[in-house]
Amino acid sequence: MIGIASNTTILILTGAGISKESGLDTFRDRDGIWSRVSLEDVATPEGFRRDPERVHAFYNARRRSLISDGIAPNPAHAALARLERDWPGRIVVVTQNIDDLHERAGSRALIHMHGELLKIRCRHCNRPREWRADLDCAHVCPDCRRAGSLRPHVVWFGEMPLEMGRISEALSECGLFVSIGTSGHVYPAAGFVAEVRSHGRAHTLELNLERSEGAGLFHESRTGPASELVPAFVDELLHRQDA
Repeated sequence: MIGIASNTTILILTGAGISKESGLDTFRDRDGIWSRVSLEDVATPEGFRRDPERVHAFYNARRRSLISDGIAPNPAHAALARLERDWPGRIVVVTQNIDDLHERAGSRALIHMHGELLKIRCRHCNRPREWRADLDCAHVCPDCRRAGSLRPHVVWFGEMPLEMGRISEALSECGLFVSIGTSGHVYPAAGFVAEVRSHGRAHTLELNLERSEGAGLFHESRTGPASELVPAFVDELLHRQDA
């Protein structure tokens, strides 16, 4: 990897591949969630209008899985938290994941572009809040007191990802863009590398179990498990800084 200055802004995009090694199901793998459940039924506004209880049941199961004893951050999450702590420049982690594993590992400069599983949002007052229990249509919004108005605080197909203004700013300012564990299928995240390259300043690196669909757009692509690649990448960066 080319050398970068110690004051460089680093933007890191993470996808399902970084959390799979913690035991969480991915969506698009051959045996992933969308091979078992129709996304139109549980991950669209239309599906929620048709059958909100089915959607709640789907996310309740995922929420229970996330907070179960067997799920914890892996070395890739821990390495990114260490990079944020020790890198002299700015670190921004943009995650497509709705789990809280980055936070549990210690990351703070974090943008959840697809929302957060451990939060809910009212469709009327639009206020998100922490939520770790099951949710159903009988629950009343704690803020506006409307019943049946609460939904998972996740971005469904057909909805705009969150914090796109902040993400666009970071894409334009970064000197290093790193994509970790992403399929390269889901837009707008799949287009971030092209956007970064259009600014002409940043080095781009993919760390993935296999080369993604957009691997050819990166200056460099490394393949292997995230729990091995990411700590090695962080060690390399911090070693260069100390040298």
